[in-house]
Amino acid sequence: MTTKCYLSIFMLFLTLPLGAQTRSFNAIFPGLPPEIRKSVFSGEGYLKSENAASVNNLIGNGPNGLMPGITKNVTDKIKGKGKESACFVEALVVISGNKSLLEVYNALGKIRGLKGRMYESHSRGESVPLFEEATRLESAKKNTPVPDPSPASTIPKTETVYIRLKDTNFGNSFYRGDMVLDKNGLEFTLTNFKNISFMLVPVIKEEKFIAQLHFEIIDEGILVYSIAGAEVSDFVASRIDMPSAIRKRLGVIISWVTDGLKK
Repeated sequence: MTTKCYLSIFMLFLTLPLGAQTRSFNAIFPGLPPEIRKSVFSGEGYLKSENAASVNNLIGNGPNGLMPGITKNVTDKIKGKGKESACFVEALVVISGNKSLLEVYNALGKIRGLKGRMYESHSRGESVPLFEEATRLESAKKNTPVPDPSPASTIPKTETVYIRLKDTNFGNSFYRGDMVLDKNGLEFTLTNFKNISFMLVPVIKEEKFIAQLHFEIIDEGILVYSIAGAEVSDFVASRIDMPSAIRKRLGVIISWVTDGLKK
């Protein structure tokens, strides 16, 4: 075997979590109804909204092989008590193809790729960009734009990035992205570290929007499980269709990563 072959094998092991073993979809989500499984492999994926009272209906709360507490990380922080309402959106899709977690990690690093991604606006009756601008920031306290990094050759165990998105509905929104490499895959959690506002009126308070995504290489391709939640006042909930707003943003975030894997 040539030196080049040994190097290629060594680099492949660097892209896999320590102790990782490729699993099948059915091993992670046993006994899913056929219609849900069909949608997961359709390319469109499975997408469903729940309120705080029905979080037990989330797939992530049923029998599964995901990391313990993957849904509770979101639902415990987004509770919707008193005069606050909470809503959650869960998504599950399998992307076919032979990709690595390193390629997923590098796709997540292309923050500027979120700019201009389209969604269907029912109020406007056309497709419009969800994020008019997208840039990585120096830190939570310094809003100085910094360039996206060059593709990496290894995945760090943990990493935090700061992001500014100019949202077509909510204006400038600021997020913290936390990445963790665990024994099965790569976790990416997006949390707003400043209020999200509409016409200067706070809609979602800081730390009250969370989107958590789990990426895992499985026998059938790349598994993407995600749950996003937001807590808003009852006043806001009565005027803004928050489940729809979260679905659109979660859908755009997932498509941003999946399209990045195709390039």
